[in-house]
Amino acid sequence: MKPLIGVSTYLEPTARWGDWQLPAVLLPQGYPRLVEVAGGLPVLLPPTDPDDAARVVDRLDAVVVAGGPDVDPRRYEAERDPRTGPPAPQRDAWELALMEAALASGTPLLGICRGAQVLNVALGGTLRQHLEGHRKDVGVFGEHLVVPVPGTRYASLAPEPCPVPTYHHQCVDRLGRGLVASAHAEDGTVEAVELPGERWVLGVQWHPEMGQDARVMAGLVAAASAG
Repeated sequence: MKPLIGVSTYLEPTARWGDWQLPAVLLPQGYPRLVEVAGGLPVLLPPTDPDDAARVVDRLDAVVVAGGPDVDPRRYEAERDPRTGPPAPQRDAWELALMEAALASGTPLLGICRGAQVLNVALGGTLRQHLEGHRKDVGVFGEHLVVPVPGTRYASLAPEPCPVPTYHHQCVDRLGRGLVASAHAEDGTVEAVELPGERWVLGVQWHPEMGQDARVMAGLVAAASAG
C-alpha cells in the first residue's frame, strides 16, 4: 500500500479560475507530482486550526512542509529586515504546529525551502533574512551546486555534489536544537539540515519539485513505508 504523504499549502486571499475569483488554498503541481513519482499518495493540508495538527499528523505516514512566504521574524525573536516579505500568520502557526506534531510523534518529515526554515525555527533556530545569489529573477528559478556533508542522511541519498533548482533569499543562520547541516552551497550557505538518529527529519533549501531528481522525496517515502 502506498504511504499517505501530507503536503502543506498556500492560503491566498484571491485566486482566479473559470468565472471565479475567490479565496483559495493553492499548491504548485510539482509537489504532488514529486510525491507520486517517489511512490507516495499526496494529500493537501490547507492551513487550519493549529490545535488539530496532531490529529492530522496521526493519520499520515509522512509530512512535507512546502515552500512559500518568509517566516515572520517575530517567530525567532528578530527585528524585521525591510527586505523580508509580508507575514503569513495562519500559515506560520499551522506549519509550526505540523512540525511540532511530526517531531513529537516521530513521523517522517521533509521541509522544502520555506519548510526547511520553518523546521529550523520550530527547533529554536534563527534565519538570515536576506542573501544574494540564490534566486535569479522574480518568478524565475535559478540553479546552483549543493555539496553534501559526508556521513549525513542527505549524503546517503545524494552522495555527490549536484545542481539543484533554487529560489530563496533567506537561509538558516543559527541552527535549531539538535540540527546539523548536511549540505552547503559553494558560497557556504547551509542548504540542508537534518536531525541525526533514527527519526527521519530533513530540510532542503532548494526546490526538488522543480527538477527531475526524486531522491530526497524517495527517501521520505521509504521512511514512511517502513513506519
